[in-house]
Amino acid sequence: MKLAVAGLLPADLSKVDDEVAWRVRAAGFAGCSCFFADPTAWAEAALDRLRDTLHRAGVAVAQVNAHYECLVHPDASLRRQGIATLQAAVRVCQRLQGDNLYVRPGSMNPNGHWLPHPANHAPETLDRLVDSLQRVAAVAEDAGVTLALEGHTVSPLDTPQIVREVIDRVGSPALKFNCDYVNFISGVQDVYHSRRVIDRLFDTLGDVTWAVHAKDADIEDRHVLHISEVVPGRGRMDLGYMLQRFAAARPEGFVIIEHLPDDKIPEARDALLRAAEAAGVIWSEGES
Repeated sequence: MKLAVAGLLPADLSKVDDEVAWRVRAAGFAGCSCFFADPTAWAEAALDRLRDTLHRAGVAVAQVNAHYECLVHPDASLRRQGIATLQAAVRVCQRLQGDNLYVRPGSMNPNGHWLPHPANHAPETLDRLVDSLQRVAAVAEDAGVTLALEGHTVSPLDTPQIVREVIDRVGSPALKFNCDYVNFISGVQDVYHSRRVIDRLFDTLGDVTWAVHAKDADIEDRHVLHISEVVPGRGRMDLGYMLQRFAAARPEGFVIIEHLPDDKIPEARDALLRAAEAAGVIWSEGES
């Protein structure tokens, strides 16, 4: 199991140099997440330079992320655009020798991929998602790239069972699960008893879990109910137990810190290292 980070890199990845790469490694990370606003715009030579620069410092591309149109969009032409862009991101991930390509399911809400909408949970929305994923997975299989699909309680993939259904319907060995356990918190008891959420995810999806987004959550002292993401170690998630379950599922996988400004990343890293030590989980690379 290896520790990685979404952060510590310039927004313009063409500016990643040896100093940047070594700074990521010196911070205790064996991998990083690389985001591409337009994966179609990158030449192979530029991707090779980025990959080689990171590799010289001992930093792997733990995850490739990209901007693309919604995979469940009811407008067929826009959905085709999303599929085509994600297929281009597959080729980026292949060139970078990335561990996986992150996949978001999208939302019927026009304001954002991770925003609620009643139609997110309609059968026809899932049908469109399955079709989109099958088209991307066919390219990923040919390229030898793993797709890491994420869910969220407000998204079409709102429960572990629905994630499982979609992965099984797509039927591709290239399609796996990106476990962002905080995304599946749907109430007070899930926060106070986080092992229940973690167990539901790993009991249902452990055999297809490929990567983890390491986050934490807590309940704010505000009406009516506000569950907020917080820096790992400040919330109520059982980080040690999560690491135990993931280490059993994919011992060589990446645990990726995300959603934090660079100045908060060391605190999150240290919390995960402490949690792993207390839980008896051993990192294969990237320890501080």
